[in-house]
Amino acid sequence: MQQEDQFKTHFTSGKIVKDIIIGMSDGLTVPFALAAGLSGAVSQTSIIIIAGLAEIAAGSISMGLGGYLAAEHEAEHYYSEHEKELAHIKITPQQEEQEIVDIFKSYGLSKKEIDPILKKLKNNPEKWVEFMMQNEHNLDKPDKARARKSGLTIALSYLVAGLIPLFPYILIKSSNIALIVSAIVTLLALAVFGYKKAKLIHGNPWQGAWRTLLIGGLAATVAYIIAKIISA
Repeated sequence: MQQEDQFKTHFTSGKIVKDIIIGMSDGLTVPFALAAGLSGAVSQTSIIIIAGLAEIAAGSISMGLGGYLAAEHEAEHYYSEHEKELAHIKITPQQEEQEIVDIFKSYGLSKKEIDPILKKLKNNPEKWVEFMMQNEHNLDKPDKARARKSGLTIALSYLVAGLIPLFPYILIKSSNIALIVSAIVTLLALAVFGYKKAKLIHGNPWQGAWRTLLIGGLAATVAYIIAKIISA
């Protein structure tokens, strides 16, 4: 029971980390690109701040709602497949039993070793279905509060990350100086975020840092150049 609780905690933590990554990656990049683009067109930081805050508000709501709906869809898909699997066990039990045997054989177990496991699963249809969901469909039972948690986590992550490139414009009156400070602060944040993200998914941290830095910097540069051309 303790091992099962530890697995659920690990699984939930992984989902939360994924949501934070989704929210922060867009939260750092989009407002930064918007602020940089506006800096190429206007000199008043107040306009950039208002536009930036509006974008952060809209972006966090949009991203949070997207995360909520995605999690809801995952849950609906799981329970739809669960009902189908339950029906298969009732209608074609022999076929489903053979699928269990095939799964365990792929792990090197013999028929003699599989039989006691198969017997226990047959005596507990709910566990049988749960086993098939995980091993045949690669689907884990969703947390009932997953959609709400996902939407809130993504929205808050976007909000927090989005304020980072905007703070220099709040503190500094000159849009040109604020842009330079914002670029330095945001690019550092992108590098740290890319490093930590790659480390969490067991990738190359330095490669992750450079990749995230490059994408964020490129987005801001393109936005700035386009705004300069339009306002010229």
